[in-house]
Amino acid sequence: MNDQRPVVIIIFIFSVGLILLIKLFSIQVVDDSFMKRAERNAVQRVVDHPYRGLIYDRNGKLLVYNNPIFDLMLVPQEFEVGDTTRFLELFGISKENLIEAYNAAKKYSWVKPSPLIKQISTTDFARIQDYLIDYPGLFVMTRSVRAYPQPVASHALGYIGEINARQLENDTTNYYSQGDYVGLSGLERYYEQVLRGRKGVKYKMVNVRGVDKGPFKDGEYDTASVAGTNLTSTIDMELQRYGEMLMAGKTGSVVAIEPKTGEILSMISAPFYDPNQLTGSEFGKTYTALNRMETKPLFNRPIMAKYPPGSIFKVVQSLIGLQDGILTPETTFACNRSLVACHNHPSPVNLFGAIRNSCNPYYHQAFRKIINREISSNTYKDTEIGLNDWREKVMKFGLGTSLGVDITGELGGDVPSSKLYDRFYGEGRWKYSTIYSLSIGQGELQVTPIQMANLAAIFANKGYFYTPHLVKAVNGDPNQIPEKFRIKRDVGVDAHHFDMIQDAMAEALYGTAARAIIQDIVVAGKTGTAQNPHGEDHSVFVAFAPKDDPKIAIAVYVENAGWGGRAAASTASLMIEKYLRGSINRQALEEYVLVGNFKN
Repeated sequence: MNDQRPVVIIIFIFSVGLILLIKLFSIQVVDDSFMKRAERNAVQRVVDHPYRGLIYDRNGKLLVYNNPIFDLMLVPQEFEVGDTTRFLELFGISKENLIEAYNAAKKYSWVKPSPLIKQISTTDFARIQDYLIDYPGLFVMTRSVRAYPQPVASHALGYIGEINARQLENDTTNYYSQGDYVGLSGLERYYEQVLRGRKGVKYKMVNVRGVDKGPFKDGEYDTASVAGTNLTSTIDMELQRYGEMLMAGKTGSVVAIEPKTGEILSMISAPFYDPNQLTGSEFGKTYTALNRMETKPLFNRPIMAKYPPGSIFKVVQSLIGLQDGILTPETTFACNRSLVACHNHPSPVNLFGAIRNSCNPYYHQAFRKIINREISSNTYKDTEIGLNDWREKVMKFGLGTSLGVDITGELGGDVPSSKLYDRFYGEGRWKYSTIYSLSIGQGELQVTPIQMANLAAIFANKGYFYTPHLVKAVNGDPNQIPEKFRIKRDVGVDAHHFDMIQDAMAEALYGTAARAIIQDIVVAGKTGTAQNPHGEDHSVFVAFAPKDDPKIAIAVYVENAGWGGRAAASTASLMIEKYLRGSINRQALEEYVLVGNFKN
């Protein structure tokens, strides 16, 4: 009897195990009621996307806000459609798009949500929301797109769009997911981490029909989203809007800066576009259409277009010559037109007269003295040494390299070095007569409009500048803007040299830009006519005002508009008057600019 006990125990254990296996098989394979019961109350993870920070102008006027939109999300494992025709009609989607979205969702994940229809408007969402309960596996995720109460400053503000694969791959923070929106240009891109906020997550119970059954474990695992930080822009919305009105139908740039701070008051790239066009579900189609236009409205001219500075550069030449002791206010040269063409004016002229009358032969001769100092007995070597020394001084004025403005894509322009001419002509095979066009701001010299506006700020400040920037405060605190925008940068020219320069620039208006004169406001300015080998010359003007206490420095480029004293000077003068007085008293000049006939 005792010998049979182990056998009984083994049989008992085997029997119990067999019973359990049979029961488990029945539960898992034969009867799926338990699985269905579990699925009836699934836990759904919903990302709570934060609102992006708002952007205001310098006076507290709203420039950018958020509009709610809705993405219809699909969970492939749960998705069921009975009447396909009715579904397509209700949700306004084609059968091909439905199949494509469903297959893409399955490829991404069988159990994770993917977008079925993106950026549904508030109106359309109100129409479809009552039908969502009829389709398991569908739910709505709330997002927001940008909106603009005034359609201005599109190039400065930038736009947001759906993150692409390369950006996702480069996201070392693992913050973004497929379908997220991200700043793609302008302030939206530069201050992305400030504006984006922080995502939250909510876990909720839903039954098999997608009906919300409340938070999972009373929201114990939920985290709230945190809205993005607001920015106060340096832009003056009224000045920006007025400038865009003046530049409508033209091609060019306007950049206005507050000299004492480097704050950009207005940044206009013409032609421009309504920033509201690059929002919502039509973003891709509209972007493609804008990108294909011959006028290039997406091209950000103030920071990307490169032009020869023309006669405006003569002021920089004057300051370098004064600082090095090569020129003095009394230095006099004849207006020798056999050297380079010039217009009619008294001759000879001293430095004051050269600035006032924009005398080309004066700067041809002055630049030769700056470059060829007989440091070497070899003429070619002497020019090389002088050019490299001159280039180093020019670059202190913020030329030849990007200034570091707070929007991406800024180009640096070009200040030629001896290495450039060595490549062109061969080492030791060029001299002053090869490069003399640099004397009057032509040749290989290239600047961007924002660099020209910064030059105007330097002339106004008597020798220093702050890096131009578009944000005045972060979350209301001016000390939170990047430190580089609060660093004073000296250009290496003593302040007293600017006294005569400023007086000459104020007097120059009477000689070359009479339209820029404003009654009771002393404007100091300089015209330029930048040569354009592809057509009509570009009209250029820089100025600051009031001369003795500058509050605005401005650069205007109007492409193919000819002489700087007409299109550019007139536009700049009206912008200055608008900013300093708040209104325009010279309606005839305003009409002249709006019409755009700059032949006389």
